[in-house]
Amino acid sequence: MKKVLVLEDEASIRSFIVLNLRRAGYDVIEAESGEEALELLRAHSDVCVALLDVMLPGIDGFEVCRHIRATNTKIGILMLTARSQEMDKVTGLMTGADDYVTKPFSLAELTARVDALYRRSGGDTVVPSGEIHQPPFLLNTRNRTLEKNGQRLKLTQVEYTIMKVFMENPQKALSREEILDQVWGRDYFGELKIVDVNIRRLRLKIEDNVQSPTYITTVWGFGYKWGL
Repeated sequence: MKKVLVLEDEASIRSFIVLNLRRAGYDVIEAESGEEALELLRAHSDVCVALLDVMLPGIDGFEVCRHIRATNTKIGILMLTARSQEMDKVTGLMTGADDYVTKPFSLAELTARVDALYRRSGGDTVVPSGEIHQPPFLLNTRNRTLEKNGQRLKLTQVEYTIMKVFMENPQKALSREEILDQVWGRDYFGELKIVDVNIRRLRLKIEDNVQSPTYITTVWGFGYKWGL
């Protein structure tokens, strides 16, 4: 079964999400607090996607996301928020989330986001064997890993996919729309801003000098280019 964690403290919203994800074929485990979610994740290491409500008593969704990312780069993380402020979206992504959805959301939108994260986490996919070597980076498409100067970098699955798109298109300027389509899928409901925030987060991991990036360079008014 495709296993998903739903962290939501409002019972009515949680029940609605759980019911519909189960109808979509997912095995769902529920948590109503951040502490309970972390305990369940320790007991269920096969969870492939986590839906985390932001506003919670005790440990909030951002902190749960940080805890998850400290030990797990593979799981897909979707933040649920009732607030629409830009800073909340950026904060969620910078703490390691892959995507966000703002309440109220449609069932079709939520299911599509979870399906996309599940596919990127490695479910339902056959990954061809191969490597892309562009010193100092080595991308392994079988293990879905990236090394820089022989050192493994801890990337989320979204970050890995962005790197794969760039390294398969060296010196090519890619628009934000192209990156969004190739990484999040053509049926993605969200905003172009998610591309910029994930590029910012990725640069923190791969660049020698984040203030003057040399690997992922900005093409002003258009998008980004892999600059090796």
